[in-house]
Amino acid sequence: MRRLLSLLSVLLLVAANAPALASSPAAPAKKEGPELRKVRFGTNWVAQAEHGGYYQALADGTYKKYGLDVEIVPGGPNVNNRILLPVGKIDFFMSANSLQSFDAVEQKIPTVAVAASFQKDPQVLLTHPGMAEKLDDLKNLTLFVSKEGMVSYFQWLKADYGFTERSVMPYTFNPQPFLADEKSAMQGYVTSEPYAVEQQGKFKPRIFLLADYGFNSYSTLIEARTDMVEKDPDLVQKFVDASAIGWYNYLYHDNKAANDLIKKHNPEMTDALLANSVAKMKEFGIVDSGDALKLGIGAMTDARMQAFYDKMVRTGVVKAGLDYKKAYTLKFVNKGVGLNLRPK
Repeated sequence: MRRLLSLLSVLLLVAANAPALASSPAAPAKKEGPELRKVRFGTNWVAQAEHGGYYQALADGTYKKYGLDVEIVPGGPNVNNRILLPVGKIDFFMSANSLQSFDAVEQKIPTVAVAASFQKDPQVLLTHPGMAEKLDDLKNLTLFVSKEGMVSYFQWLKADYGFTERSVMPYTFNPQPFLADEKSAMQGYVTSEPYAVEQQGKFKPRIFLLADYGFNSYSTLIEARTDMVEKDPDLVQKFVDASAIGWYNYLYHDNKAANDLIKKHNPEMTDALLANSVAKMKEFGIVDSGDALKLGIGAMTDARMQAFYDKMVRTGVVKAGLDYKKAYTLKFVNKGVGLNLRPK
């Protein structure tokens, strides 16, 4: 009887406190693993295969494995992501080539290149079949060159190969003038314009990759703010390493998830163009060649940077006396990250 009364007392006590217990906040759920660092990475154009390594690292979870929650912010004709980096709206930026890094130093913009995803600038000149056998032959053709090209690689062509501006016509990123004129050459990227010409002109153009003739700029560099490099080097290292791994997997392994994400960001992209771009990057060694073969994708060296700087000073593209070494750092590259992912 005493035990029954004791049990009844307990039940009455629980019932009396039930509302209070029900209103008590639930204990917070335990988080699985460390919290991911949010990172915004801005590209310089719409999503395409030339950004594939970054999309791969996002799609296959490599960034997440490195503790990063990465958002890729695509660029485009009406988007200038570069200006968002120094003001802290993005954390990393994909710049076109080493000239932009030199320009940042000249303009006193507090950014620095921390990796070079492309060992070769993909800039090419295209000709109709049979119209040119060597680069010098292009001097006899009408050249379609953009404004940006005229103040960069064309100045090098003038200094080192004797090109003149007399035969230059404005390039408006429309291949029709080139297709209509057999005695012309057109600028482009090895990963895209040759394919477009094949599709529209029904012929295979002759390709002159300027990197193979001495235009030795790095391309598709990862830039970070100088203060981030100094104060949060661990974050920079993780992003550089994960991006390198992304590039190996995109080039040599299953890249379907990355391509699906690229097409989601850029609905105009096609599977055929993506496949062609990957094939051209591999054929011409755009990403994985030169120093990257031993040092890993993203590699940079002082000797290469100085050689390009000296060349651009000699051709009048960059001012002499620029402290170009402020444009980049080797702290985060040349560690061989991801080399084991390259097929034997």
